[in-house]
Amino acid sequence: MGEPAERAVARALGRRLRGAAGLAALAGLAWVARDVPAALGGRLTGARAARAARSPQFRDGTFHNRPSTRTMPGASDRNLVRELIFGKQKRRPAAAVPLRRPAAAPAATERELNVVWYGHASALIEIEGHRVLIDPVWSDRCSPSALVGPRRLHEPPVGLDELPAVDAILISHDHYDHLDMATVRALLAGQSAPFLVPLGVGAHLDRWGVPEDRIVELDWSESHRVGPLTITATAAQHFSGRGLRRDGTLWSSWVVAGAHRRLFYTGDSGYFDGYAEIGAEHGPFDVTLMQIGAYDRAWPGIHMFPEEAVAAHLDLRGGLLVPVHWATFNLALHDWSEPVDRIWAEAKARDVRLAVPRPGERVVVDDPPAVDGWWQSVA
Repeated sequence: MGEPAERAVARALGRRLRGAAGLAALAGLAWVARDVPAALGGRLTGARAARAARSPQFRDGTFHNRPSTRTMPGASDRNLVRELIFGKQKRRPAAAVPLRRPAAAPAATERELNVVWYGHASALIEIEGHRVLIDPVWSDRCSPSALVGPRRLHEPPVGLDELPAVDAILISHDHYDHLDMATVRALLAGQSAPFLVPLGVGAHLDRWGVPEDRIVELDWSESHRVGPLTITATAAQHFSGRGLRRDGTLWSSWVVAGAHRRLFYTGDSGYFDGYAEIGAEHGPFDVTLMQIGAYDRAWPGIHMFPEEAVAAHLDLRGGLLVPVHWATFNLALHDWSEPVDRIWAEAKARDVRLAVPRPGERVVVDDPPAVDGWWQSVA
């Protein structure tokens, strides 16, 4: 075979190989993206849509905050995309985040109240012999895709299959860092507890196979009994959405009340006068779980700054403050450790009791660990 013929054969073979490689790449992308449509969740239809339409928070086809609140990011004096790519902030820890495996739970009593923080907003509440799991996210990314989206900065301290049996699972809203399809499906198989969610979020759970008898949807100020616990959805100032459509489901904070102990969880929220109202109606609280991370002056109405979290804790008539919504996912432009540095300084300035556990560490509310600045050695 002459050289021109050999080159022609080689070119043809190369085209076939490139075509095969392209098909393989497309097949690989399709395989990885196969769960994305489901992860986007469901839409409100039928009785669920009719109930949402009756909510005081629902008008013109979407849910709304009480005051007029800007929920889209924007700052006229800044290029946020450029700052995200080229900013000089230290948005990741310099060393591994120290993890703890929760020690055996202390004996349950009628006065028991403990918090196990797993990272970001995921936490386990042990209250008067019962357990409530809050905003569990165990996936590697908070995203509908396994390929793109914010990735964990530390592993979960324990596996989902290592969690104790829980009595309720609370979801604050449908953003990916608070509601994760893979985690929900694992909890569906491994737990028997009901999912308590704000109005509309049940549509996502329904699409993911959660049976109706395990879905409890609540509007603000509505309560549900779980054994001796009263769990109440309360107001928050935020927004929702998993795809292109926004605010099709409600967002909320939560009150978990037993016979003797009370806990408040903010979910995601800007600072607003609703905290004082919640404190007056449902407080005082033995402990508050306060969102402190992912803030920026470009979106001040939907995430609190650390100083605002302390003010909200005082409005709520809180006892011990445990900061959450930091350390695990990189969701804003501030330094990784800035939220907790700022809240520690503000708590000291305002004489607020503070506990900053390592992920996986149990906080006994009546005997919390001293704040030791552990994050500063890895920042």
